[in-house]
Amino acid sequence: MAFCAENKQFVPSRRVTVFLTLMMPVPIYSCRWRDGRVAEGGGLLNRCTVKSRTGGSNPPLSATFLIIGPRIPKIFPGISQHCCSRPPVTFVRMMSATLNPITSLYVHVPFCAQKCSYCAFFSEASSGELINRYVDALVRELTIAAPDLVAKTVFFGGGTPSLLNLRQWETVLEAIHRLDLLDGPEWTVECNPATVSLDKARLLRSAGVNRISMGIQSLDDDLLDRLGRVHSRDMVFRSFDVLRRAGFDNINLDLMFAIPGQSLDVWRTTLREALAFGSEHLSTYEVIYEEDTALYAQLKAGHFAVNDDLACAMYEELLGRAAEAGFHQYEVANFARVHSRPPSGAECHPVPALACSHNLNYWRGGFFYGLGPSATSYVRGVRTRNSSNTQVYCQQLERGERAIESSEQLAPLQRAGETAAFGLRMVAGWEFERFLNVTGFDLRQEWAGDMRRLVAQGWGEWHTDRFHLTHKGLRFADAAAELFLR
Repeated sequence: MAFCAENKQFVPSRRVTVFLTLMMPVPIYSCRWRDGRVAEGGGLLNRCTVKSRTGGSNPPLSATFLIIGPRIPKIFPGISQHCCSRPPVTFVRMMSATLNPITSLYVHVPFCAQKCSYCAFFSEASSGELINRYVDALVRELTIAAPDLVAKTVFFGGGTPSLLNLRQWETVLEAIHRLDLLDGPEWTVECNPATVSLDKARLLRSAGVNRISMGIQSLDDDLLDRLGRVHSRDMVFRSFDVLRRAGFDNINLDLMFAIPGQSLDVWRTTLREALAFGSEHLSTYEVIYEEDTALYAQLKAGHFAVNDDLACAMYEELLGRAAEAGFHQYEVANFARVHSRPPSGAECHPVPALACSHNLNYWRGGFFYGLGPSATSYVRGVRTRNSSNTQVYCQQLERGERAIESSEQLAPLQRAGETAAFGLRMVAGWEFERFLNVTGFDLRQEWAGDMRRLVAQGWGEWHTDRFHLTHKGLRFADAAAELFLR
């Protein structure tokens, strides 16, 4: 282990430059102290940039150091120090030009006041002691991920992230800023109308959270009870007002349709009232009956029947009402207003500026870190999943280990197929050149037969430069996407 910086007195105004010569290719590592402790950024004082020289055919190297403590870490074999100005430094990021840091972060907060009848996500009843332990473990996991993470989008989902109290949120927010994880314009936190307070909303906004996704699901109290939601219709109106007062000018509302017992008239009323809020974004989902949920058990017991015709009518009603209210559909279930800021012209079907950038990264096959119990990461072709047991998640991180329970290396064609499938959920579909740049595969070769089949069904349109699903195809996007999986 060859790299050591000289321990000298810290000069606060001095910018540090370190010149390195690489004797071997260098992957991404986390820094450890000589005693094996992972550097956690305590006492963060300054940031400095490393310039490097490389010999032979090795690519240029850029790196970042954090100046944080009195002891000097050993870093990599094969690196010799040419010169180092003061002070003691801790290596945090080091990567070749072909390995950029991950720019998208999802954090799963698994706690809920109670489990909703339709929810298949990992969640559990809230417990003050366990939540505190989770928060400490999350900070440890953030620290581990930090060397390879410069987040342009952050999304806290759940569960119910807004269930965390002020002190718990302060701990998480302090860690995110201390680790210098943010480098982008979008930070979303999911909220439940029953757990939004003005103090909490102001804390989040002052810390840099600039987008809220509020799960209202319905504005009918009977349907809210059917779904097992803990909030009421009145709470939705009060919470939206609280968020505006706290300074949030980018709010998404989550709605559900085809709920058992929901009529078309009730859906129309819900749409009218929801659109009247004036939110910037709208996400709408048809109820899905997944195993191990209360709603699925009720369906199997014959308490109600699925009405596909009614669901289609509700979807058509959604499209018409959303368009009339100034929303632009950019994905099967997602709509953003187009008048707030000029839309991007990067695609044939422009994506509104207030579209959810975090989700766009998913649909475009981007890499991301997922932290928290049960969270999935997708980093450079490797998919990992954290433990779906909060106690186990905390125990492993308390031992200084990642809480990963499974890992899968995706073959290039498999990766490309999944990327194609996700991207077809977007109204714009895939530009052939863009897909080639992202995956290394040409849609017109590997998936030509599948695209022709969708065109013949009236579900797809094949243009000279791109392929996208039709209005009818978007309604059945999941079935269309399955054709592209390999």
